[in-house]
Amino acid sequence: MNMAEKNYYKLLGVGKKASDDEIKKAYRKLAMKYHPDHTKGDKDSEEKFKEISEAYAVLSDKEKRQQYDTFGSTGFQQRYSREDIFSGFDFSDIFKDMGVGNTGFFNFGTKPGGSGFSFNFGNNGPFAQQASQRKGSDLVYELPLTLREVGMGTNKSVNFQHKGRTENLSVNIPAGMTTGKKLRLSGKGESSPHGGPPGDLFIQAKVLDDPLFSLEGYDLHVNREIKLTDAILGANILVPTVEGKELSLKIPPGTKHKTKMRFSGYGIPRMQGSGRGDLYVIIHVAMPAEISEQQRSLIGKLAETGL
Repeated sequence: MNMAEKNYYKLLGVGKKASDDEIKKAYRKLAMKYHPDHTKGDKDSEEKFKEISEAYAVLSDKEKRQQYDTFGSTGFQQRYSREDIFSGFDFSDIFKDMGVGNTGFFNFGTKPGGSGFSFNFGNNGPFAQQASQRKGSDLVYELPLTLREVGMGTNKSVNFQHKGRTENLSVNIPAGMTTGKKLRLSGKGESSPHGGPPGDLFIQAKVLDDPLFSLEGYDLHVNREIKLTDAILGANILVPTVEGKELSLKIPPGTKHKTKMRFSGYGIPRMQGSGRGDLYVIIHVAMPAEISEQQRSLIGKLAETGL
């Protein structure tokens, strides 16, 4: 099955609203059926065991499950490699009372004669060596960012509590780091319980609401209000950018309420790849709540002309 097409809920036979206990129970049932101790070298069963184990590693982890539910299978696979999925994950607890051997370890590197990941089963030999090299768990730190910081990039001081101590890190935030995008800080995660390398720390962006702009993908949207006479006769107005500059926008005569106008390339830079999004200006034609006697008289004369 292609990784981009995997449905982890379907692999375990549970619904999207399944509880942690239901997911664990479903995995235990399937693991008993497909575990190598029971299938004795059957390749199809071994492949099935790999798939359900991957599904359980994702759905039993709160953060990974949320990412999978939010971004779907394809988006999730773009954010998590198989190494990320299994990093620091320990199956021993779920197997210790099932009467079967350890699941062994997951090998993500290239093997002689092939590539990809494989399972090695048993309690001795390579498992004992690889278990001691297993990475520690990864950590995720959600970093609030203003729209201006996302648009221009910045340097942030990250302070967080971990295992009773305060961690202080200086992190360069690239332009275009919109909500959900991550930076990996290698070796800044949990220590390995087996003496292996530490896990990684992921800095995950969360863009704060902005009083002026709204963000859709890499495109910015801003509302600008004009007078009724400007909508009829035309005008030039100034439009702000996320960098704090101003652009001149020509309003043509007869512009309607909620007309959308575009500045190409004035949105947010793309974090990966080239180019930027666009800046959309939504024109709001202001209708006066009250008018003077002089204005009423003039509007009456316009009405007489058929306007």
